[in-house]
Amino acid sequence: MNSRRTRTVAILLAVSALLVLAAVGGAVPGVLSVGPIGETTEADRADEPTTEDTVGYVEGYWYDDELDVDERDGAVVEDDELEAVVYRSMARVEEIRGLTFKDDVPVDVVSREEFEADNDGLFADVEGDERIQLNVNAEALFAVDRETDATEAQEALYGGTVGGYYEPATNQVVLVSDSAETPEVDEAILGHELLHALQDQQFDLSSYDRETVDQDNAKNGLIEGDAVWVETAYEQRCEAEWDCLEPGDDAGDPPDVNWVLYASIFQPYSDGPDYVDHLRDQNEDWTAVDAAYDDPPASTSEVIRPGEDREPAEIDVEDRSNESWSQLEIDGEPATETYGEAGMVSMFAGDAHDSDEPSVIGPDAFFEADLGGYDYDQPYTDGWAGDELVTYVADDVDTDDPAAAADRAGYVWETEWTSSDDAEQFLAGYEQQLELQEAEPVDDRQDTYVVDEAYSGAYYVDHDGETVTIVNAPSVEELAAVDDGAAPEGEDTIEIDDAPESEADDGAEATDDEDDSIPGFGAPATVVAAAIVVAVATAARVRSKR
Repeated sequence: MNSRRTRTVAILLAVSALLVLAAVGGAVPGVLSVGPIGETTEADRADEPTTEDTVGYVEGYWYDDELDVDERDGAVVEDDELEAVVYRSMARVEEIRGLTFKDDVPVDVVSREEFEADNDGLFADVEGDERIQLNVNAEALFAVDRETDATEAQEALYGGTVGGYYEPATNQVVLVSDSAETPEVDEAILGHELLHALQDQQFDLSSYDRETVDQDNAKNGLIEGDAVWVETAYEQRCEAEWDCLEPGDDAGDPPDVNWVLYASIFQPYSDGPDYVDHLRDQNEDWTAVDAAYDDPPASTSEVIRPGEDREPAEIDVEDRSNESWSQLEIDGEPATETYGEAGMVSMFAGDAHDSDEPSVIGPDAFFEADLGGYDYDQPYTDGWAGDELVTYVADDVDTDDPAAAADRAGYVWETEWTSSDDAEQFLAGYEQQLELQEAEPVDDRQDTYVVDEAYSGAYYVDHDGETVTIVNAPSVEELAAVDDGAAPEGEDTIEIDDAPESEADDGAEATDDEDDSIPGFGAPATVVAAAIVVAVATAARVRSKR
């Protein structure tokens, strides 16, 4: 993937990730009551501590020092008080994580109005070919239809919810406060973002390949899993023994969340803490976690199931388009994407939040029982071995008009699975997905479907052993123009056994005429309400800006 596309992904995932934590009781999957971690007792403290060498001590402040702000109601910190708060928070992060900061970390607190003004138009330069690719990719996930701009959907996802971020280029943490006149400091968010600064100083976060969504989510399984784990331990220490700054609740209005996009970027936060727990269990300390930064997860599958190596298969989609269609190119390279196992689960489960919208993976299977996260280990997708999605455009497309170009774009999505049975399981889920879009089979064409509504167009699905290939084009006739041999004449060849069952059966079958609902798809009101509250109140724990 080209460098410009990488930056686009980085911006999207940095500012739109919403973290499901505090609004559901602070529970994080895999993070139990941690208690004191590496606590430095009075007897252990060095007589002459230094910032660079002493864990739990930064620039004259120990992690358990008392500050004047501790006695104050609310979390407003004056300019001349911020330095002490930051140094103590840095010391607290060190105390939990067992590493020391090498350098100071500048921290700025801004109002939301200032943040929105400074970052207005963050996606404004995502135009032309890049915008076409984002639209096609989102449509392939059944996340954004032809009438919606994917970039605008991404902006809506993060708008008004960012609570803080870390900027590696300046080694700076910025906290965003909803209080314009008297900005407040949320110490838990401060600790999370300071942990990112500590990671960057110790492990160089900019050194990782993030060419695809799956690569990005995989690396963040470690990076965000580490940060969420530390943040949770920080919060627990605040509840038990530390005085900490915590702003008052200000839920605001629920955002308009695109749940498929949300689920596709939330996976590192949901599964990352379990992944870090798995590493910590190897030595009962941080040794294996630190070592993992030299050998981070290669795919989201490795984070979904800790301890399982899943190196992605090399896939290079062959260009079999005719003279009227071609692969979209960005900076001279084909526009490709890899969504990985987490992305495919999101495609099948994103609508589980909406009681009015059935989904292949329903809420009983997708929402974890304690409301602490999502279950991305699903039978439809657990055999993932690799995927590559390539965007195609007709030669008559106007790339200067991305909205109009959506009607003259298509894609080839080749997926690899660990076995033919696993490929069939994915295929069963995908055909259910097409059914939910009211796809109609095309007479006298093998495994070819037409959708007339939101995700309009023609779809050809090919299963060959461990490979499932999906071809999309505006019309049935143009399928073969995008990928030679697609939609051949003849009878359907795909025969699917019963769809795999998860622990909670979510089969997409309607009940009787007296009930228009679909079993497994009516998300409990408390689950949906909690998810919406979370998106407003704790989206603040956004991952570091990269």
